[in-house]
Amino acid sequence: MARNFRRPRSAQPIADLNVTNLIDLGFMLLIIFMVVATVSKQEQSLPVSLPLESKSLQTKADPTDKFETITIKSDGSLSLGSKSVTVAQLSRELATFAKLPKPPVFRIRGDAKAVLQYLVVVLDELKKNGLSRIMIDTQVSG
Repeated sequence: MARNFRRPRSAQPIADLNVTNLIDLGFMLLIIFMVVATVSKQEQSLPVSLPLESKSLQTKADPTDKFETITIKSDGSLSLGSKSVTVAQLSRELATFAKLPKPPVFRIRGDAKAVLQYLVVVLDELKKNGLSRIMIDTQVSG
């Protein structure tokens, strides 16, 4: 007696859904969200009351530029990024940035109550190191 070991054919089509691309997309979105959340948290971790400017003087930044933030607090203390630095440490850090092929744009965030002399000290250090790409952050008035 001969046996037939074939599986019976089913009338239903077999449908496979490849979800690998969807999983990759989900992980990529998660990574982007984590990076953006970290950067925005670092930027807002130093509370500073920015000076005001009129709406007509605002300019847009080049999206390919890299930025480094120098914060001047009301008591005159300085921060580079989220790290507190002295003037000597700032000068050493700026010297390393000056050696880069394309130095970053330096955003100066100064408290509105800070003495102008602190801003002049920071600008002098930038000038000594040949760094001329500077932005001064302000708030928009009314």
